[in-house]
Amino acid sequence: MSSISKAAALRIALASRALGLENPASFIAALGGKLGLPIDEHKLAGLTVEDLRALLIGDEELEIATDIAAPALKQAVRYLWGEQDGDEALPAASSDELPGGAHLRVAVASNSQEMLDGHFGSCPRFLIYDVSTEQALLRELRSTAAADASDDRNAARAELIGDCQLLYVQSIGGPAAAKVIRAGVHPLKFPKAAPAQEALAKLQAVLPAPPPWLAKVMGVESRSLARFAVDLES
Repeated sequence: MSSISKAAALRIALASRALGLENPASFIAALGGKLGLPIDEHKLAGLTVEDLRALLIGDEELEIATDIAAPALKQAVRYLWGEQDGDEALPAASSDELPGGAHLRVAVASNSQEMLDGHFGSCPRFLIYDVSTEQALLRELRSTAAADASDDRNAARAELIGDCQLLYVQSIGGPAAAKVIRAGVHPLKFPKAAPAQEALAKLQAVLPAPPPWLAKVMGVESRSLARFAVDLES
């Protein structure tokens, strides 16, 4: 990755998503051919919409149609120039102390605002929450753009949320779920888009008496299993 700066890789990953490209690596290669190596922020800032259109149409590996929508091209160029999430009102993270004792760290795949509405492999960010029985506080908004510039996007995304115990997603494929589990994170699907706080409220409701799978994630004994232990002892 010495041929491209970290900041430039972030811009290119965002532009790739805006264009609907499935292989950012091919896009990086095409940009390298156009701009020369190494690719940096200064070179990307000089690209125009027409430059980008010509580059995409002329690269067979990218397989881009000739009728690329103008709004997508303009948004991609804005990302290449360094403008990120400029039109969207994103939620603010909290530094407040979390009441309620022990807590879980939860990642939420999100496409917009404070919603649980993202696919694991394509969401632009993960919302990171600390959740206790009393409250769920948003701690971070983690962009997935840098992860998307990696050779293994799903593994990089799993590593991005590796400090979490749970992952809430609208959808996730089997191979990607395996990588998330390997990173020590338990994925949970919520097929219907909903406010993140609404989904987390359901989690809070079961924290005092977690089911066996959640008790294992939390590292505590399940109350339902504890009853069987008492019966055996008696």
